[in-house]
Amino acid sequence: MIDLAKTPSFRLDGKRALVTGGGRGIGLAAASALAQAGAHVTLAARTQREIEDAAQAIRARGDKAGVLQLDVTDLDAVRRAIAAAEPFDVLVNNAGINRPAPFVDVKIEDFDAIFALNVRASFFMAQAVARRLIEAGRAGSIINISSQMGHVGAARRTVYCATKHAMEGFTKAMAIELAPHNIRVNSLGPTFLETPMTRPFFEDKAFRAEVLSKIKLGRLGQLDELTGAIMFLASDASSLMTGAALVLDGGWTAE
Repeated sequence: MIDLAKTPSFRLDGKRALVTGGGRGIGLAAASALAQAGAHVTLAARTQREIEDAAQAIRARGDKAGVLQLDVTDLDAVRRAIAAAEPFDVLVNNAGINRPAPFVDVKIEDFDAIFALNVRASFFMAQAVARRLIEAGRAGSIINISSQMGHVGAARRTVYCATKHAMEGFTKAMAIELAPHNIRVNSLGPTFLETPMTRPFFEDKAFRAEVLSKIKLGRLGQLDELTGAIMFLASDASSLMTGAALVLDGGWTAE
């Protein structure tokens, strides 16, 4: 009798997921995929109308979605909101910004704004979600949306690279501390994606050519190319994975 390995499930039935920056881009793609896998998804963002419309589209498909209007940089509001909610089994820690500028021209206010969202807010959002899981004695998966820029450097991105390298560091350290509670923490590092937000940047032909020269697959990433990795990290399919970086960069960091 041959003992064959079981195929893991990517289903998330009965799980609760929170997605920050959930109204568009990577956040909305993640929320849609998690809901389709059976999770009840809460979309968090500052703009109520945007997340209401997104959640309604998910519900219209027959899946479960709610909204949480929240400025994730307001740490008191974050703590209150997460403490008041039923624990979230999955966090997609996605809210982030970038303000590209040459190193010698970086403004202090831009540095502070990028760090406030990409590092400070992400760190304390993960802390709030983890605290609730520990209190409830529940396992969980925290997915920090990082970037290929958490592994390399790039011109005009000194501050963004610094924030994403920081995220890679706290992902590993959080994973070590939360492992005894069966809470896994991993990062997801995409390359440049074609989204409504990035489309104007790629109208600059020189910038587009420079980016495509580094992506070995020779094209920009699409949002739906991230959702398989998000499903993997959120589900029991990745039950042995924590403190790791899953990089979806078309080969950018391979050399």
